[in-house]
Amino acid sequence: MARYRFGRLLCMRDSLFAIGFLSLLACGRPPGLGVGGQYLDGRAEVSRRGGNTKQAIVKLEQVAQKDPFYRDSLTLLSRAYYKDRRYQDALQLLKRAVLIKQDDEIAWISLGLTQLRLGDDENGLKSVKGGLTLLARASSNGYKGYPFWDKNGLVRTALRRAVFYTSKGLEEEERIIQTGEALLARIDEETWLQDRERVLETQVE
Repeated sequence: MARYRFGRLLCMRDSLFAIGFLSLLACGRPPGLGVGGQYLDGRAEVSRRGGNTKQAIVKLEQVAQKDPFYRDSLTLLSRAYYKDRRYQDALQLLKRAVLIKQDDEIAWISLGLTQLRLGDDENGLKSVKGGLTLLARASSNGYKGYPFWDKNGLVRTALRRAVFYTSKGLEEEERIIQTGEALLARIDEETWLQDRERVLETQVE
């Protein structure tokens, strides 16, 4: 009975998240209430071009304090730290993130980039390679529920570039970092566009 109730709560939480995120896209601002609202605030600032990194950190730290297992909040917070050049803080969170979800391709790529930034080159290269492999598998037929993912091929192109430079080894360390960061930015942009299309389709219906 307890397991049934827990599963039902998870379904309710996921439904509320979806509704909240649609509200964020349709109205141009998140609901801003509770863990879900803070998560959406932080996610938007991390993902969008010119986002407010400091604001993202504040929001996502609040989420992590209340519920560190809430979706990919640890990975998002670590990426906000990374963008703010707080690499040690990002490193600690990313180590936790990949322990919690070992197939989190974004966390592994981010971990590798952070390790490279901190001079842990061998482990950094290994982490990036692992993350790229996971991403290639996860996006081979859509991605995270998006059936028409990457219609223009921009993410695939960025992924190929990142794979190419990691195959060269640490002699291309700067290129590995650059292409890895560019890949994450492409994924963010594509995810945002896909979510906007969903909202527009809903409004037309």
